[in-house]
Amino acid sequence: MGRKILIWGLMLALLSVVLGAFGAHALKNMVPADKVAIFETGVRYQFLHAIALILLSFYVHQHFSILGNHKGLGWASNYFLVGILCFSGSLYLLTFQTLCSFNYSKLVGPLTPLGGLFFILGWASWIKVVWMHKVDK
Repeated sequence: MGRKILIWGLMLALLSVVLGAFGAHALKNMVPADKVAIFETGVRYQFLHAIALILLSFYVHQHFSILGNHKGLGWASNYFLVGILCFSGSLYLLTFQTLCSFNYSKLVGPLTPLGGLFFILGWASWIKVVWMHKVDK
């Protein structure tokens, strides 16, 4: 489980850097400044939670490699992944709304707070595992 979480975290961190560079250079010529700020928020939260996935993978490896997998950590990683998809993904889509003739913001807008909820659930799941399984090495 830890290796899979690590790979997801690393890929999403890489994508964050690529998207951040795109936002800093090309995007400024495509959309208004307020939309660039929305895009940057999506990149920031994606990067923070990619780092969280990387740290979670190390936590899994350190504390559960001998004891086996703990499903609470799997839930935490899945919550982070869904949170990135919903929160950051919806902000990326909202950034490009001005370039489309179809107004999809009312469809995509509710995904942002839903993604935030998944981030909260991810952190809460990780906290619960740490609280319930006091493992000292």
